[in-house]
Amino acid sequence: MENQFKQYDLRPELIEALTNNDFVKPTPIQEKVIPKALRGKSIIGQSQTGSGKTLAFLLPIINNVDPSENELQTVITAPSRELANQIYEAAKQLQGARDGLRIGRFVGGTDRGRQEKKLEENNVHIAIGTPGRILDLLTDEALMGHTVRTFVVDEADMTLDMGFLDTVDKIASTFPEKLQMMVFSATIPQKLQPFLKKYMSSPLIIELKPQSVIADSVDNWLIAKKGRNTNELIFKLLKIANPYLALIFANTKTSVDEIHDYLKHQGLRVAKIHGGVEPRERRRTMKAVAAQKYQYVVATDLAARGIDVKGVSHVINAEIPSDNEFFIHRVGRTGRNGMTGTAITLYAPGEENKIAELEAMGIKFTPKAIKNDEIVDSHDRNRRVKRTKENEKLSQTMYGMLKKEQKKHKPGYKKKVRKAVEKEAWFNRRVEKREALRANKRKNKSKGLNKA
Repeated sequence: MENQFKQYDLRPELIEALTNNDFVKPTPIQEKVIPKALRGKSIIGQSQTGSGKTLAFLLPIINNVDPSENELQTVITAPSRELANQIYEAAKQLQGARDGLRIGRFVGGTDRGRQEKKLEENNVHIAIGTPGRILDLLTDEALMGHTVRTFVVDEADMTLDMGFLDTVDKIASTFPEKLQMMVFSATIPQKLQPFLKKYMSSPLIIELKPQSVIADSVDNWLIAKKGRNTNELIFKLLKIANPYLALIFANTKTSVDEIHDYLKHQGLRVAKIHGGVEPRERRRTMKAVAAQKYQYVVATDLAARGIDVKGVSHVINAEIPSDNEFFIHRVGRTGRNGMTGTAITLYAPGEENKIAELEAMGIKFTPKAIKNDEIVDSHDRNRRVKRTKENEKLSQTMYGMLKKEQKKHKPGYKKKVRKAVEKEAWFNRRVEKREALRANKRKNKSKGLNKA
């Protein structure tokens, strides 16, 4: 099959590098970004996780950079070390296509003094890193911003959420006014708009909305915890599914530690990734995961967009994320590159409203349950509510009682509520009959007067 990237008039060496790395057909975001970026156009690109946007901005940058000039020409920021490492590794795959091209990775948690010394000896053409470390190096003039031609802000919404937008603003202020700027994000929050308007004049806006929020290649299951221990439930799911590689997401470092320790004590070879793990250990863990030395990884949302390893067959949401967008990023780790995947979300009593919020975004769940050590089809969690809506119209008082009793979770509350509903229905029927009799009497009386 002929490499379809040839249509963009990229350097032959780059085409060869793409072919060697099995990149032969551009994704929709690449089709839209590459030709415009090659001509120096500033771009705001919105597309879902796993759409191929990293290659969309790296190819034009590496194609246009001039290795003969000993100066910094491109800066790329990402909000987490994992994401910066991911971009750096993708760039390294293409580096050999340009003789003399130097690419540097600069992230927090590494030896800053050593990095500055290396930059004194050998400048880089492309700097990839986290906002804090990039700004430090620019402030110390280890990196010189006045020669930068292209600035890329990857995962801008996550950059905003993690409080790094002010740092990125300071980085951008060190660059020349004539600057190609590319901003990529899964979503474009309103709070991001002032930053975009400040640095980007008439940018090309490329928005690729997914046909479905969750890829068709992913089975999206929903399982009720029903008071069962979360750790035990996860272990049982893993034993039943026997995944090729499972990512288990939790909301906090504490939860990740607890799940990790429990699974480890059950004899599973399991890794963990969160902000509390030392950077060196996180890098070592990621390499081990990529080398298929672990079958299970427990992580926080910090790592959700930074994990880009092949073969993730299962994603388990031990907890529903506080930010609904994180749900999409978590589930987006599986079912990629034409492969199928399974996402399993566990929810506790009282979290139905959170599930409803996700469904309102267009996310569809298939209800499942564990029975006799098998995952089987289950019923719609809303079946009772739907039946009530169809057959009964609850008064505000009764509705309030229902919600109050549900929150208390007292034994027998369902029976108590049912009896109260039945009593109210009986009372309402009596009222309706009485009103009907009165109306009939008034009607007959009116007829009698008319005859008189």
